[in-house]
Amino acid sequence: MPADEPTPRSVAQVITEVSEKASLLVREEIELAKAEITARLTKLVKGAVVGLAAGIFAIVGLLYLIEAAAWGVWDVSGWGDNYWFGFLVVALVLFLLGALAGALAYKALKAGAPPTPEMAIDEAKKIKETVSAAGDDTPSVRGGS
Repeated sequence: MPADEPTPRSVAQVITEVSEKASLLVREEIELAKAEITARLTKLVKGAVVGLAAGIFAIVGLLYLIEAAAWGVWDVSGWGDNYWFGFLVVALVLFLLGALAGALAYKALKAGAPPTPEMAIDEAKKIKETVSAAGDDTPSVRGGS
């Protein structure tokens, strides 16, 4: 027997060692998955926060743009000290745009309601009819006596 051969171990020892190493491997894979998910979630949260900040800045900028439009309408109108006229015109335009958007939303919601998968239902009916027709053509099997 050569000197560099390992000493023989029992099958139970080998199975125990393999089981322990497999368990360790699974635990390490779970930890790796947790670390990857945590890193990705951190990036997603950071992106969401920056996106939220961008949205807030855009909305505030839009408010200032609307105010500038109101002052511009007043300046162009020539109504003297009646600056409220510019704000009234801009408010009316915004209400008209809101009504138009609401009407379009209503039309889209009405067209989509109720949300039934009509094509899938039609296909299911066709399949049912096909299966029923195939079942009627199959000869019945009776027990013998």
